[in-house]
Order: sequence, then C-alpha cells, then structure tokens
Amino acid sequence: MTKFVFVTGGVVSSLGKGIASASLAALLESRGLTVTLIKLDPYINVDPGTMSPFQHGEVFVTDDGAETDLDLGHYERFITTRMRKSNNFTTGQIYKSVLEKERRGDYLGKTVQVIPHVTNEIQEYIKRGAGIGTPHEVQIAIVEIGGTVGDIESLPFLEAVRQMSLKAGPNNSAFVHLSYLPWIAAAGELKTKPTQHTAQKLREIGIQADALLCRADRPIPDEERAKISLFSNVPEWGVISMWDVDTIYKVPRMLHEQGLDGLICDKLRLNTPPAKLQRWDDLVYEVEHPQREVTIAMVGKYVDLSDSYKSLNEALRHAGMKNHARVKIEYLDSETIQPDNVSRLGKYDAILVPGGFGQRGVEGKICAARFARENKIPYLGICLGMQVATIEYARNVAGLKGANSTEFDPNASVPVIALITEWKDADGTIKTRTAKSDLGGTMRLGAQSSDVMPGTLAHSIYGDVVTERHRHRYEANVNYLDQLRQAGLVISALTQREQLTEIVELPQDVHPWYIGVQFHPEFKSTPWDGHPLFNAFVRAALSHQGSDKSALKVVA
Repeated sequence: MTKFVFVTGGVVSSLGKGIASASLAALLESRGLTVTLIKLDPYINVDPGTMSPFQHGEVFVTDDGAETDLDLGHYERFITTRMRKSNNFTTGQIYKSVLEKERRGDYLGKTVQVIPHVTNEIQEYIKRGAGIGTPHEVQIAIVEIGGTVGDIESLPFLEAVRQMSLKAGPNNSAFVHLSYLPWIAAAGELKTKPTQHTAQKLREIGIQADALLCRADRPIPDEERAKISLFSNVPEWGVISMWDVDTIYKVPRMLHEQGLDGLICDKLRLNTPPAKLQRWDDLVYEVEHPQREVTIAMVGKYVDLSDSYKSLNEALRHAGMKNHARVKIEYLDSETIQPDNVSRLGKYDAILVPGGFGQRGVEGKICAARFARENKIPYLGICLGMQVATIEYARNVAGLKGANSTEFDPNASVPVIALITEWKDADGTIKTRTAKSDLGGTMRLGAQSSDVMPGTLAHSIYGDVVTERHRHRYEANVNYLDQLRQAGLVISALTQREQLTEIVELPQDVHPWYIGVQFHPEFKSTPWDGHPLFNAFVRAALSHQGSDKSALKVVA
C-alpha cells in the first residue's frame, strides 16, 4: 500500500520546496524504499508549455513527452525513479477533465461542485501519479503542492489532500510544511512570526504539519525553534532548520542530520535500514575540490532568470564534476551580440547556444555560432542552437545567402529550417500540425531514437543510436541537406522514422569540437554520471583553455 507525504509551502514562493521534496525522497530511497514524487501546480494553464521562462523558469520534458514544471528535473536528478506525465498536473488539467466528464454525462445530472467533484478528481490524479494498482506502484509518494498556503488557487489541492489523509487513516500519510524566517538586519534577529501565521493558516484548513522546514539565510537557533514549536503545535524535533548552502547537494545530509527522514519513517510506521549518504558526501567533496576551472559563455535569450536554463546549468556542473573541474557559466544576452562586438566571446573556453522560441536575439546567436566556427572554439548548440548553426553554415559556407528559418521569416527564400507537418510522438502516435495550429501541445515532444553515423564525433559520444528528449516545432529542412553536406557540414544523426536531422557537426580535421543537437540532452543529466555529450563538451573546453587566442577572426 502506498503511503503519502504531502509537502506544502508558506509565506513566500521560491523557498525550495522542490529541492526539499527531492532531498527527502533521496533519503527515503537510500533506506531501500521505492519512491516517486508528484507536483501539483495551481495555475489554470493546462501545462507550462506556453508560459514565458521569465515567469515560470524552464519547462522540463519527460520521456513520455509531458511538458512539466522544472521541479521534476530536480526529482530526476535526486532519485532513480523516472518521471512521467502523471507526475505533474495543474488546475487547468483538473478542470478540463471534470468538464469533459460533465459534458459526457458522467455525473448523472448532479450539480458539479469543487467538493466533491474537483477534489475527488485531484485525488484520482494523485493515485495515478503514485502508480496505485499498476506495476509502477511505489511505497512512498511525495506530493508537492505548488504555491503558498492562503492562496485561493491552491485551496482545492489542500482540501483534496486533507480528505485523502483522512481516508488513508493514521500512519499512512504525513505533512511537511516549508516556511520562511526573515532576518531583520536592523533588529539583528530572525523573525518567527510569519512561520507562526502560516502554520496557523494550515491548521485552519484542517492540516496539522508533522514537520516544519524553516528556510533562512542562516541556521536557526534552538531558542527560535522552541518558540516555533510552541506556536505551531509541532514537536521541537519536527522544527528543522534549512539554511542557505553553496550547493543543493548538501541538503540531503542537512535534513538527515536533523532527523527528517527518521521522523517521516516513524510517522508512517516504516521499519527500514539507516540512510546511506556516502554517495552524497562524495558528490559534495567533488564539488568543493575541483582540480581545474573552465568558463563557458551561454549565449541565450532568457539570461535574466537563471531558472530558465535550470537543467542546462546543472548538466554543465555535472560534467564539470566528471572532469574534476569547476564550470563557471557567464550568461550573455544574444540581443547584445553584434558583428562589431562578437570578439568578446574569444576570452571564453567554450560557447553554448541553448534553445528558445521566437525571433528576438536570433541574429546574435547566429553571430556567436559563426565566431565559434571560424575561431575553432568548442561549440555546443542545443535545439535552436543547432538550427542557428545550420543557418549560419548555409549562409556563410554553402553560399545560400537567403538562408533562414520560417519561424523567423515565413517568406524566407531559402528555408533551411521549416515547420514539420507530421511526426511520430514519444507514445508512438502520428501527430500533425500547420502554421495555424495551437501553440500548446503541437511540438515534437519526449524521447525518440536516431541512428548515428559511424566515424563522427557524435558516434564517439553516443555510439550507434542516440535516444534523447525533444521539445520543438521546427526542423532542418530535408530539401537542403544535400547542399549542406556538399559544403562540408556533417549530418551525423537522423531520426529512425522520418529521417529528420538530429545532430550536425563539423569534421574534426576542420574544427576540434563543433556540434549542434536538435534534442535537449540536459534533461537526462544526473550528478552521478553527468551526460556523455556535456562531459565531452567540458573536456573540449578544458583542452581549448590553453590555446593561443591572440589571432581571433572577426565576424564580417
């Protein structure tokens, strides 16, 4: 029987519920339990696919093609269980499902209400995410509820999990509440009042926290912990300090040393072996003791919010650990990159152009790709980064002067990147789209396999077949591939069904390391193994580090 841990947040958002949930899951998994995590998002969007990265951070994609909250990336990096579509759902999905049932007559003429119809639907989605009644059923499901207690949007979710806990009976569910203790510099003290109020608000809803995780910029003194315990009705051993740390991989040990995993196991009546944390200690040691340092320029569109590239940042850091190096990432707004200033990229050890949508900043990315190509600086283009590398090569090497993407210029005379109208999705279904299709849910999504050409850089990294996750609408136009190949561009991987371009690269006798990939490899990187593509990219950056940078070519 699956037992549940419900994680809520109070006072302010962005406290780190995702990291806290993932860390608790890692601790329970290290005790030999099978664990999954489920994220409940209270916004009305069906999924985050059409939301700006500036508002919501990156969109994480699962193997089965779900566009999900970025917290699912933390989940996959902390535990072995892979996330699926059922591990993340929104208010929009719940109401969409309820309304579809109402239209079909499933409610037999009843008045459809938040209680019980919406709350019952939420509970069914949670059970689905836990795999109850399927081969995927787990022993522990950690359910993270987005937003903060007191928000009107999250009330149906909180009511649903309150009911669920009541139905499950004692010792089958636990509640963990994350709160914030501000440091008031003028008074020289941490203030507990916001946490007292959020715990009280939670009790008004009918939920008593079993553990309070208190976020602050410093450890919380015992005197304050005792005060919080008194006013929140949580035993003092359940008031746990979560202070700021220099790496998220220290959080599991922080929580373990304060007894969170033991508290949860006691509450759920779970008799398990002790937690094993040596791998986390080894990981932290690697983070804190790099042998070298490498600096990578990330030329992107959403650089004002680092969460826009959360998985990408982590993948680079994982690769740094695998190469015993610290990776410094410098974010450059692609709108500021012009031919007359692109030479500033010459000081970096490598250049990475990430994915993105829309025309803004594209010419700056094309400029960066050309500079990396002409000056033999290691280059990695991801999704749009591959497409701009293809456009740049078509314009400046293949002689296709009007080369562009129909995403940026619908009337491009040489559309080397264009909208694909039919493809096979991760679940095997055939999907179609046109330029007039809705934006939501019309991308090539999820894990798909491609054949890799022997003798290429891609083959040395991946072997014969590459299977990676996708999230894009536009593809390299198959009608121009022969011209690009004749001009020297290597198309080193093609999808197995449609023969669409997945990887482009330059021959290694022309450029030491220049590669663009249509997929998003960052979604499969873990701190334990890194990712083969990023591992190779960081190695190339380290190799380039000592090269002569005095004779850089300037983009005309």
